Amino acid sequence: MATLSDIRRSIKAVKSTRQITKAMKMVAASKLRKAQSRMLEMRPYADKMRSVISGLAAGGDMELHPLLTVRPRRMVEVLVMTSDRGLCGAFNTNILKAAAITIAGLRSGGFEVSISIVGRKANDYFKRRNVPVRRKWAGLSGNISYPAAQEIAADMMENYINETFDELHIVYNEFKNVMSQQVTVMKLLPLAPIDVAGAAATVVDYIYEPSEQEIFNRLLPKNVEVQVFRGLLESQASEEAARMTAMENATKNANEMIDRLTLQYNKARQATITKELMDIVGGVEALK
Repeated sequence: MATLSDIRRSIKAVKSTRQITKAMKMVAASKLRKAQSRMLEMRPYADKMRSVISGLAAGGDMELHPLLTVRPRRMVEVLVMTSDRGLCGAFNTNILKAAAITIAGLRSGGFEVSISIVGRKANDYFKRRNVPVRRKWAGLSGNISYPAAQEIAADMMENYINETFDELHIVYNEFKNVMSQQVTVMKLLPLAPIDVAGAAATVVDYIYEPSEQEIFNRLLPKNVEVQVFRGLLESQASEEAARMTAMENATKNANEMIDRLTLQYNKARQATITKELMDIVGGVEALK
């Protein structure tokens, strides 16, 4: 049976943990506001860019740019976006589970799969399973920038054009609200055909200025960069929301544990006092 000193130490330890989780929740809430603002500003631009590219690709010449080339699928690349740090609930677990299902589905379909990752958690996951990773990026959590997205997109486009792989899928958490994040698997390359809200259903005969070739050369790589950047921002906002929720739940659990330990301490203390009183009464009775 735990002594009073043991229970006091347990209460002190839980209170220290509660102080840490409360502080982490406040930090995550502060970071979430900034990440959510950036993500919400980027989302309409990325959606419109994807819609415009869909329309251009549907009515354009597929031979004008290598990113429009649809090849027979042999090798498929999966880009998995996770966080660098933990303590964010099921955020990383859900992404890695969806990535594993996607990879297994592609392999069962007879395709070879190469994997690239963003975040140390994905690196740890695939390293423990001895799964080779083609390219990895780390240290981006809390430090998402457009140049970082450009670097990732440039690597993806270069390897697609060089036929290292024939198709690209990205796996990331899409931010819905503070309590909910949805794992999204999006096909990014090749860029055609893209079906966005029926945009590819109607072919429009565009007038190009300066030229169709120059428009494609400028917009198609930009679209890949924008979509990668959007995925990174969505993932960042989802991570901070998941961490804030996890720390709030941890704080509530700590409060409940302190209440239980305090009740246990009071009962044990009352039992000790009662025992001492009984000893005194027994001693008095023995002296009569």
